[in-house]
Amino acid sequence: MRKIRVALCVAALAAAASPAFAAGNAAKGKEVFDQCSVCHNADSAEKKIGPGLKGLFKKDKLANGKAPSEANVRAKIDEGGNGMPAYKDILSDQEKDDLIAYLKTL
Repeated sequence: MRKIRVALCVAALAAAASPAFAAGNAAKGKEVFDQCSVCHNADSAEKKIGPGLKGLFKKDKLANGKAPSEANVRAKIDEGGNGMPAYKDILSDQEKDDLIAYLKTL
């Protein structure tokens, strides 16, 4: 019984420390998105300079053909590409978490 409790505690701690479980703040993410709004629409799927992001996480695939998962969206934010600058060293991990939380509300 003790081994099971210890295993559950270890699993819970590992899950809490995992970036996949990081919680973002959508309200703060909207503020981060202000710098993205120069190129991306938040209120429509229409292309501005970059693709519109309304319903991003409800789409079948991203513009790069990948599934709209948190990991793939974060990779696109980090790496940029096709005219989009890389934000890996510009935004903090928390800002990226917040931005992704906001994008999920669109």
